[in-house]
Amino acid sequence: MRGYLLISLLCICVFAGAINADEIVFTNGDRITGKIDHAVEGKLVLTSDLAGKVTVEMSKIQTFSTDEPITIHLKDGNILVQKIVSSKAGKFAVEGTETLKAQDFDVAAIASINPPPKPVPKWTGNVSAGFTSTHGNTKTETISASANLSKRTEKDRTTLGMDYARGEQEDPDTGEDKKTEDWWRIKAKYDYFFSKKFFGYLDGRYETDKIAELDRRVIVGGGAGYQWIESENMNFSTEGGLASVYEKYEDQTGSDTKLSAQLGYNFDMKLTKNVKLMHDLTYYPSLEKFSDYYLTTTGEVRAYFTEKMFVNFKAILNYDATPAVGAGSTDTKYLFGLGVSF
Repeated sequence: MRGYLLISLLCICVFAGAINADEIVFTNGDRITGKIDHAVEGKLVLTSDLAGKVTVEMSKIQTFSTDEPITIHLKDGNILVQKIVSSKAGKFAVEGTETLKAQDFDVAAIASINPPPKPVPKWTGNVSAGFTSTHGNTKTETISASANLSKRTEKDRTTLGMDYARGEQEDPDTGEDKKTEDWWRIKAKYDYFFSKKFFGYLDGRYETDKIAELDRRVIVGGGAGYQWIESENMNFSTEGGLASVYEKYEDQTGSDTKLSAQLGYNFDMKLTKNVKLMHDLTYYPSLEKFSDYYLTTTGEVRAYFTEKMFVNFKAILNYDATPAVGAGSTDTKYLFGLGVSF
């Protein structure tokens, strides 16, 4: 008699556990019970007493139910915090008010279930530097450095950048050092996303180049852009707006300020697991005279030999349709460096 009683109690416990478990019904009619942990990116994770953690494709779920309220994020932006009740094929229902009881939702409309908290946005970036020295028939020394910082949140993006190079070559006849490179530039940009793809931006640039007789060039602009692609392996955006371009050359007493259009794009892509390509271009045509324009473009290939360390090759091309007197319109700069990401 006592044995029958123990068996009966065991059956009741097992039955009660099944009743108080979440249940998933698959499109092929199979069922599994356990506790739903979460669902993100089209995959649902459930912990089963028998099978442990099980990951299933959301597309293979016909309906499901829970024994406690869970948080469901729908693709339309709505959030449900309810106990779920099984419904007809491809649907699920929620417990709560009479209105909610009468309403079914599509399983395909689920964006996530109990999503983990989003990581706190942090600044990321990289720094690189290069040095070249030759001795013998010629004596030259060149140093260069680059730095980039960025921070991306759900609503905005901030990017900062800096490039610098200085080079000297000794005159074999006089022994005096002559500058072959002496320039630097900084740039900053702030993007605010009105939607997942559409954003407004403000940006600024400051640069100087002693060899090109450029005392300073200051550009402040703003406009709107569209983020066509944003992923871990590829990013591509285009933008357009207006900018104020201020230029002052060392061989001229005056300065020049003009209102320009601003058109450009930013692109980066992982070519392989360890090699990344980056390219950007910005075009500033004067609104008074389109043939008077400034164009700047940067291309970089970065190859990682550890998780953080890399070697890079960067090319910067600037074209000024109205350069300093005696200076060329095109300036191309090449930088080789060793860097670290953080």
